[in-house]
Amino acid sequence: MGLLHFRTKPQKPHLGLADSRIQYQKTLFHHLDGLTVEAILASNWTILDESESDWKSHAAAIAQSIHLIKKRLKWKKLVVRLDLLSMELNKPDLWDDPVHAGKISREHGSLMGKMKQVRAFERELLEHIDMIKLAREENDADMESESLKALLRMRTSSKEKELQAMLAGEQDSCSCYIEVQAGAGGTESMDWAAMVMQMYKMWAQRQGYKVTVVDEMPGEIAGIKRATIKVDGEYAFGYAKAEVGVHRLVRISPFDSNKRRHTSFAAVAVIPIMGDGSTHVQINESDLRIERFRSGGAGGQHANTTDSAVRIVHIPTGITATCQNERSQHQNKASAMAVLQSRVDQLEMARQAQMNAQHTQSLTDITWGSQIRSYVLHPYRMVKDLRTSYEVSDPDSVLEGDLDGFILSYLSASIDKDEDGQ
Repeated sequence: MGLLHFRTKPQKPHLGLADSRIQYQKTLFHHLDGLTVEAILASNWTILDESESDWKSHAAAIAQSIHLIKKRLKWKKLVVRLDLLSMELNKPDLWDDPVHAGKISREHGSLMGKMKQVRAFERELLEHIDMIKLAREENDADMESESLKALLRMRTSSKEKELQAMLAGEQDSCSCYIEVQAGAGGTESMDWAAMVMQMYKMWAQRQGYKVTVVDEMPGEIAGIKRATIKVDGEYAFGYAKAEVGVHRLVRISPFDSNKRRHTSFAAVAVIPIMGDGSTHVQINESDLRIERFRSGGAGGQHANTTDSAVRIVHIPTGITATCQNERSQHQNKASAMAVLQSRVDQLEMARQAQMNAQHTQSLTDITWGSQIRSYVLHPYRMVKDLRTSYEVSDPDSVLEGDLDGFILSYLSASIDKDEDGQ
């Protein structure tokens, strides 16, 4: 008997389609023990285009997705970690330390949720396959068609689940701040920094995220010296973290009367905004230096008549945050404080976990040697990621916010690298 066959042939019920489905589902529980995702993968069924009505093709594609999702979630480590957390939760003195207990409880809930989702997806796949086999044995065309459509829906949704599995980090689901700072090169780099910031605003809007300008310091002639935006939405940090580093532009300068080619740099930092349920670093008022100045930056013609802009310095770490885009000093102080809190939290996370600096460094830590992407507009046109070698020959689309290809290739490469290092 093969893995995908049943021990007994069920009697066909003389019922309507809905009742028949219930009867079939009851029968399934007696037959699923011989069928696994691993068995489907081992069968090497040919994967055809989604438009082909081939249940084996759909099943094989879904099984591959489940295998990939487990790999990305580091499934074996997840199971071990979940067992350890369960043991912690069962300790009678756990809640003697409510902060620690809350952290353990949240992590356990998050991992358990991921495990349940994957197992439910596996179970759904196996049940639909058995429904098809039962329907064929009983010559029930309606039931077979219904289950085939269900497999196709699963195959489509599995791609989204693959993507979600890339973003399994603790902060990946958070909103974030994106900061851009012009590099050396004066007006050229300031103009490039403004182009980079506009690229991220357009990318965020494409994703359906809410974008708010927190701080912006204009250049003397054009562009920006630096700027910070807040990007609100699920998994904003998980995606945007792929952009941390130095972005290099090569073009004929619009500011050079001799039309010479110039190279400009802009540095990008991404900071997660921790949720209310997360542990924040306690910031004492006595550790802060609050400075007030007039909004508007260079130029002065649009400056407020009151000193409404706020800069906050966290004296122990030297971290600063500025906001001048709100209507009042009180609002600017609240926004700057939120940015400062996120930066201090991030610094503490990096210290505790000794995380890879790639995702945690602030703008002041980024060196010009950490170039991640080149944007060439002359003498040829190309944007190339120096980490993954992913490239496109249409710079305009990239500068208009089409970053998905770069972000996904980077996230995929990072996961593969993690797997190789295990």
